Amino acid sequence: MIANIARRSFDRRADCFVRSGLGTTSMQTTVAVTPTSPGVEDKRQPCLLSVTGISKSFPGVVALDDVSFQLRRGTVHALMGENGAGKSTLMKILAGIYQPDAGEIHLDGVSAQFKTPLDALMQGVGMIHQELNLMPSMTVAENIWIGREPRNRFGIVDHPRMNRLSRDLLTELKINLDPEMEVRHLSIASRQMVEIAKAVSYRSRVLIMDEPTSALTERESAQLFEIIDELRTQGIGIVYISHKMHEIFEISDEISVFRDGKYIGTHAAAATSRDEIIRMMVGRDISTLFPKENVPTNDILFSVRDLALRGVFSGVSFDLRAGEILGLAGLIGSGRSNVAETIFGVTPATSGEIRIREQRVDLRSPRDAIANGMAFLTEDRKQSGCFLALDILENIQIAALRNQFVKAGFVQNKAIAAACSEMSRTLRVKSSGIHTTVENLSGGNQQKVLIGRWLLTKPRILILDEPTRGIDVAAKAEIHALVSALASTGAGVILISSEMPEVIGMSDRIMVMHEGKITGVLDRDEATQVKIMELASK
Repeated sequence: MIANIARRSFDRRADCFVRSGLGTTSMQTTVAVTPTSPGVEDKRQPCLLSVTGISKSFPGVVALDDVSFQLRRGTVHALMGENGAGKSTLMKILAGIYQPDAGEIHLDGVSAQFKTPLDALMQGVGMIHQELNLMPSMTVAENIWIGREPRNRFGIVDHPRMNRLSRDLLTELKINLDPEMEVRHLSIASRQMVEIAKAVSYRSRVLIMDEPTSALTERESAQLFEIIDELRTQGIGIVYISHKMHEIFEISDEISVFRDGKYIGTHAAAATSRDEIIRMMVGRDISTLFPKENVPTNDILFSVRDLALRGVFSGVSFDLRAGEILGLAGLIGSGRSNVAETIFGVTPATSGEIRIREQRVDLRSPRDAIANGMAFLTEDRKQSGCFLALDILENIQIAALRNQFVKAGFVQNKAIAAACSEMSRTLRVKSSGIHTTVENLSGGNQQKVLIGRWLLTKPRILILDEPTRGIDVAAKAEIHALVSALASTGAGVILISSEMPEVIGMSDRIMVMHEGKITGVLDRDEATQVKIMELASK
């Protein structure tokens, strides 16, 4: 059992933590509930965590306004809402990262205060963050046990024991990772698994998961759900935040919805529907999630022939037509993101050729690509996308400034501010204004800013790598509509996505990769999840 591994893993300092009684709850029977007020406790099932009247404000923004929430023992409680609804803020309060301005927290019926993340962990509340917080230069094992390293009788870290304990934990979780490998060499999906193992190792009574599958394949997500089921049987309460509607209904017992920093309501997952949850989230119906327009796609806009990056991918050839959305699918590690980076000049190809309008181009850097009317939305907004220390205005304007808003050597400040403000409004970025520092935005709103940057350049060729990762359902529909509208003007779009419904619903054709090679191309009318997975796992 996972709990047994965690129990064996603690050194003398952690023994005190174990003896405090964390993780000793028993399995409870899950009882479906009808929509409730969070202040009314269901007597049929113990309440593990309760928050009442929580409020939190930041400069110019009310993030939470008198919200309440209950988590019952041995259940998965999904927390849903648009970006900026307050979900992550509440979870950061429960994890000891933020302090509330008002309100009360009770854990197992006892008043609790979490002044620091360590304080929250010591009281049994662990969190897996949407943005990964691992130490790249340290090993998997060192990241799991940081601050709790087992030591020998001389007080020196016992690395063999730490590696052995980590291997046992990873094996029990069915995570295939080498505990001695440095995290910087791992994929985003593998890093997420390290975060999960680290959180589980604390034997938390409450485990918060903020977009845990955002970087995982369907197979890896299924593995995570098995872990969640095991944790649930141990009586652990799990708060699950995700914008992926299908997985919410697959694993959750209850669903609560926040909107604009306020609590809207709670439903039993088995007693509600996707449409009802969306209405609660956005206050209106969303008629079309994938508003794909049929556009004539005859003229070849962009061509790639025998493109290769030594040791990563080879023999990649395809055409992108004007007005076409070309989906690029494949499991993580298939080389799809590497192809996108090579096309954009981030990692220049070792062989092959690229043509735009039949004219051969040499793309040795992103500047070369931008000069040729290309734009690239990276999959990792934190590491290679947003400039977190700068404001919204500076982040959106940076790619279009030189080409569109400089005349006679002078920057047209009013024009660029107006354009960035309009783009922010179009994408519904929730902030106090365009001078808000991007670091202070939610992850989903950071993604919107990044998308706005590239849409402002009015590209002829737009490469989107996981464009709706961490984006709520309403924003997804809006972004899909913008992409479809851009394609209708004759632009070509390459769409990389791990979400099968998105890549199928938005693409005219779907190109599938496996281990650095193209394994097939499917037309829109023949593409199914089964066919894509068959090609992706050849």
